[in-house]
Amino acid sequence: MAIKRSVVAVPARLQSSRLPNKVLADIGGKPMIQRVLERCREASRVAAVVLCTDSPQLQSLAKGWGFPVLMTAESCSSGSERIASVADDLMALAWGDSPVVADQTAIINVQGDQPFIDPAVIDAMAAEFLRLDPVPAVVTPVYALKPETVHNPNVVKTLLAHDGRALYFSRSAIPHVRDVDAADWHKHTTYWGHVGMYGFRGDVLAGWDELPASPLEDLERLEQLRLIEAGLTIATFPVQGTSLSVDTAEQLEEARTLA
Repeated sequence: MAIKRSVVAVPARLQSSRLPNKVLADIGGKPMIQRVLERCREASRVAAVVLCTDSPQLQSLAKGWGFPVLMTAESCSSGSERIASVADDLMALAWGDSPVVADQTAIINVQGDQPFIDPAVIDAMAAEFLRLDPVPAVVTPVYALKPETVHNPNVVKTLLAHDGRALYFSRSAIPHVRDVDAADWHKHTTYWGHVGMYGFRGDVLAGWDELPASPLEDLERLEQLRLIEAGLTIATFPVQGTSLSVDTAEQLEEARTLA
């Protein structure tokens, strides 16, 4: 069954462990979260852009900027868990007055710390959901890594099958190239980085709490491994480069130079 409605969900909280209140950090005269929401609104293939947060302050600001807001529990441990907790409400916003059909809905998770997210990538993800048959559980963008980032554990790598399915996500360089110096692995295969943006089929996201616990997720601190261990299909599509995610003070300064 084809996807007929898409909605963007932007999960955000103030209590970031590495950079508290980062989503309110000023970037070129605007709070970072405002930049994220406004860039998402430029996408043409989505029915709505919704902030999902536990913060009354963020709720008030987003409503003032003209965005719908869904309040979530403070206990959510990840962005995916946060939007999953309000999946039914997100789908209702996508369908408006029409009856909701969960497996014909795409919920696109855009992180609240990506102030330069490209609206074209959001539209490309929505287009992938329309193109693929059968419709995968999850769609996510990947990009070809530069040689100097292949072995950086802060850059998440995606191991792809020949048909573009994600086989695994890791902070380590995969695949391992046997009998070759690690510095030369990139000469033998393409290493793919993960952009950190997900599109979920509505029924899959609504069932997030039913997914079994993932030891691999706990080891790598990568929530997408919960989906892999549960046997769900994650389709990928290539994009040119990644969008800056602001996790540190240094990245915040970089973002300010780009604004």
